[in-house]
Amino acid sequence: MFAHDEEKPLACWRGTDRYNGRILKSLTIILKTGGCSWKRCLMCSYRHDRFGPGSPEELETAIIRQLRYVAANHAIGDVEMVKLFTSGSFFDPIEVPPGVVCKAGEMFRGKIVIAETRPEYVNEEILSGFISLIDDGTYRTPLYVAIGLETSNDRIREKSIDKGFTFSYFAQAASSARKAGAGVKAYLLMKPLFVTEREALIDMKQSISDLDGIADMISMNPCTVQRRTEMEWYWKQGSYRPPYLWSVANVLAKSPREILCDPLGGGQQRGPHNCGECDHDIISAIRDYSLNGDRSIMESAAEGECRCREEWKFVLESEMPWCMPLTR
Repeated sequence: MFAHDEEKPLACWRGTDRYNGRILKSLTIILKTGGCSWKRCLMCSYRHDRFGPGSPEELETAIIRQLRYVAANHAIGDVEMVKLFTSGSFFDPIEVPPGVVCKAGEMFRGKIVIAETRPEYVNEEILSGFISLIDDGTYRTPLYVAIGLETSNDRIREKSIDKGFTFSYFAQAASSARKAGAGVKAYLLMKPLFVTEREALIDMKQSISDLDGIADMISMNPCTVQRRTEMEWYWKQGSYRPPYLWSVANVLAKSPREILCDPLGGGQQRGPHNCGECDHDIISAIRDYSLNGDRSIMESAAEGECRCREEWKFVLESEMPWCMPLTR
């Protein structure tokens, strides 16, 4: 059953985000919900963040209490963008009851809302209804549907992630979102399980190219080893290493379009990392680039000098699928 004192969201923080060449004040909210209906992705620990058994009415009340907590503790009046995350999908009616969606729409009217969801829950009627609640004419596209595509490669998505849908299905969902008046944001995952450093590099560049004309925004997430996941099991056995920051910088520097990136866990063994000496400078460059779009910052970082650069090059040339990873 639900605890009556459960009112804080899993996380909520203010920040800034780049949007159409402008820097907007943003609010990120991670809601505790009924839980992801898929809950099979090999790298995801958010599937564990869910309420226990209860009625749909109790679930709706518990999530709305979190929204009220946000309203009471964060000055949302001057926020221009709101990013809504859950354990799975904001538009899954089982995970997030329709009453919660309506409440959020009323609460964030006049904002740009980015709401994460799996493609099977992209419903034109539901999206149109939500847009009617948040749209006050301030922004041409007030809603962006954010989908964790992870990669345009169906084999990698199936075998290395177990995501449960194809690239063509994602493209259909993107088309439905546009018909409803929403934009599309795609999340890419750099270097899931069973992928070499070189394969990860190539995959991200190809995925970015394949998303041309489909996604309005792309956010690339270098993989981080989350607790209580299959990925953590392989990592503990020495059978997985997160991507090098050199690889992340290379993709961003050479991308033909702006790519958002926030390397969570950067510089740590569970996150994207190099040797420890150059990590901070590259992470700072990535975050600066994501905020101001100055490609020269990324190009300079990608060509930086450090003793571990030769190690990275060796890994790119020598690592094979049947013996990876070569380094920790």
